[in-house]
Amino acid sequence: MKRKVIIVTDGDGFAKRAVETATTKIGGRCISKSAGNPTPIIGKEIVDFIKEAKNDPVVVMVDDRGHNRMGKGELALEYVARHPDIEILGVIAVASNTHYVNGVEVDFSITAEGKIVDGAVDKFGEKTDKKTLFGDTVDVLGECNIPLIIGIGDIGKMNGKDDCEIGAPIITKALEEVINRSGSKNEVVKKNKR
Repeated sequence: MKRKVIIVTDGDGFAKRAVETATTKIGGRCISKSAGNPTPIIGKEIVDFIKEAKNDPVVVMVDDRGHNRMGKGELALEYVARHPDIEILGVIAVASNTHYVNGVEVDFSITAEGKIVDGAVDKFGEKTDKKTLFGDTVDVLGECNIPLIIGIGDIGKMNGKDDCEIGAPIITKALEEVINRSGSKNEVVKKNKR
């Protein structure tokens, strides 16, 4: 059985706390050791932690720390996404102000107000007029076979709209959307109830 994984392209302290909060709310498992700015562990180590997780979905954070080329986060992301024992349900692609990146075309985005919009958002969670989201850890996504890419602003921030103190509602909604749209909602819920 392949492990069901959701990847989040952010890993700083704010993102870590928000992703941990949101993962608990959806009944998943968060690989907290994957958090860091940049990602502190390599792809193989992340896969080992995924395999040890008690249940799915498993949420992993990757971060290039503003690097506009292939950094530690993207290298880890690529390894995990291409691993034969892993099924990527989707990726939450996080916008940043990094320059000279290609960006990635998103299926849709979630604004800081919690609205689902066609196209991309910026780091504040505001809708842009583009389909391409620009971030420091997203360029490699176009080379991986990712079934769903959701754009989001800066996790745990967005001018307080995604703060942990209010339950990190925006990243929570993004994770819920991945599960709902992957067709594995019932499967994940049944597995977690065992």
